[in-house]
Amino acid sequence: MKQIGHFIDGQLVAGTSGRTKDIFNPNTGDVQAQVNMATPAELDAAVKSAAEAQIAWMKTNPQKRSRVMFAYKQLVEAHMDELAAMLSSEHGKVLADSRGDVIRGIDVIEFACGVPHGQKGEHTYGAGPEIDVYSMRKPLGVVAGITPFNFPAMIPMWMFGMAIATGNACILKPSEKDPSVPMKLAELFVEAGGPVGLLQCINGDKEIVDAICDHPTIKAVSFVGSSDIAQYVYARATANGKRAQCMGGAKNHGIIMPDANMDQAVKDILGAAYGSAGERCMALPVVVPVGEGTAERFLEKMLPAIEAMKVGVSEDPEADYGPVVTGVHRDSIKAQVTKAVDEGATLLVDGRDFSLQGYEDGFFIGPSLLDNVTSDMETYQDEIFGPVLQIVRAETFEDALRLPSEHQYGNGVAIFTQNGRAAREFADRVEVGMVGINVPIPVPVAYHSFGGWKRSAFGDANQYGMEGLRFYTKVKTVTQRWPEGETDDSAFIIPTF
Repeated sequence: MKQIGHFIDGQLVAGTSGRTKDIFNPNTGDVQAQVNMATPAELDAAVKSAAEAQIAWMKTNPQKRSRVMFAYKQLVEAHMDELAAMLSSEHGKVLADSRGDVIRGIDVIEFACGVPHGQKGEHTYGAGPEIDVYSMRKPLGVVAGITPFNFPAMIPMWMFGMAIATGNACILKPSEKDPSVPMKLAELFVEAGGPVGLLQCINGDKEIVDAICDHPTIKAVSFVGSSDIAQYVYARATANGKRAQCMGGAKNHGIIMPDANMDQAVKDILGAAYGSAGERCMALPVVVPVGEGTAERFLEKMLPAIEAMKVGVSEDPEADYGPVVTGVHRDSIKAQVTKAVDEGATLLVDGRDFSLQGYEDGFFIGPSLLDNVTSDMETYQDEIFGPVLQIVRAETFEDALRLPSEHQYGNGVAIFTQNGRAAREFADRVEVGMVGINVPIPVPVAYHSFGGWKRSAFGDANQYGMEGLRFYTKVKTVTQRWPEGETDDSAFIIPTF
């Protein structure tokens, strides 16, 4: 049985706690490895090493830090196939989705290569009589990233890429469900020329999350996961005087206006709802057709599109999506579908009993489609996080606008229309943090930033982009004056040309 420990001070270590958790192969249901849960003492050792490495790294000029990030980007690209295969074997994503996971992380590393520009600061000459004022952005010190199972490459790189480029050291605590990719990413950073100790990878559960939130040397915590845990981490970290950005759950809506290009909308929603088995915080699990005619046209095209989908093993290049991450999660999705039916929803496509021949013990679940879902249903309010699409019918544009705006989550939303005025009005008024106009999954590019509203995000700083740079730095402002008569002016020689 493969044993996974931690990456501390540039070395793979076994771990000493004696507490482990199983890592499954979602395609077969077999336990393929065990990961060791770290002790607070092991976290202390990692933090001590990180703090020592950060002192020299902070003093390294930005362009040299940038060169390390460039080398790291190239090395991750060179290991793309290895990382994707590793990711698929523990998460269950098809290989195309796993490559996309890595690529979206590389995008942020690429942005982080431009950190010299972002850290230039500001300067005012002559702010007063012989007074100049300038500001600089200084790193925080040691920071931590706590990442979820659904994007084990992308989200860690979102966090440590920006943290390290701005002069910090980072303690990464990945999900215990699929830790191998984050561990490999930490190893590759050292191979790319990153200082030993600057990026540590500690595996663990709630005990280590609490220890990270309480550790006096850790100055900031970035978290992505469920909303309840995000709120808990935010409260605990900030109570200890840390900065915190904690991203939570989502229930993203896709509004279909009567004038939408229905063929394109169906194609986009199919991938957004069921791709990666729906295990994405930016998945699109709710569709809102405006008007009965729109709903019927949507169903006419969506039902055969779902029927044509292929669920398969991660290595199958023809599969639209693979298994979910664990059997427990699969059973939870099934229970949510059953509950929706009990609440009065109409089950048009039932994926609960899906089984893949030859892989009957794998964590597979077919696509489900629920119609006549209403906003008072608990399954509408909650995040299902699986290959389940719910239809909530709306009579008017205002009804459709109200649904995502009043929902407890406010991560992403999309509107499908050919009417520019309607799209502009919707984007302006909807109470959601990220909006797509004929774009089903509106994740911003790396030089903008990622972040939702309401219970989708706790804290006032978004991930990556300039928002990420600001989160991982603090401003120091200097006001200086050099009055006459306090130096020997004869020491200044004016050259002649």
